[in-house]
Amino acid sequence: MITKLSKNKIRLRVHQRIRRRLKGTAAQPRLAVFRSLKHVYAQVIDDRQGATLAAASTAEKNSSVQGGGSLAGARQIGKLVAERAREKGIKKVVFDRGGYLYHGRVKALADAAREAGLEF
Repeated sequence: MITKLSKNKIRLRVHQRIRRRLKGTAAQPRLAVFRSLKHVYAQVIDDRQGATLAAASTAEKNSSVQGGGSLAGARQIGKLVAERAREKGIKKVVFDRGGYLYHGRVKALADAAREAGLEF
């Protein structure tokens, strides 16, 4: 019997494949991206300690970001997470696209983070 996989299950499979190669360290943490229909989330993670070093999302209570499901919202989150990471002394990261295709909101977030000073 053939079963149809959902888009999310396929994305999770791709994400697991990506994560086999990507590891965040204290010197070069991982910039992980998650997007939903309404919001965009970004975290800078040290996988060795299992700790989130900086994070930003459009779902934050005091967020001034409007339109979390849009390109503009993704750009603002990319800039915000880069600023928070730079405050903690983080300059270089490894980009984890989370199994999503590198276009649209994921690309906008990455480009904004690069413009704000993160290197990857």
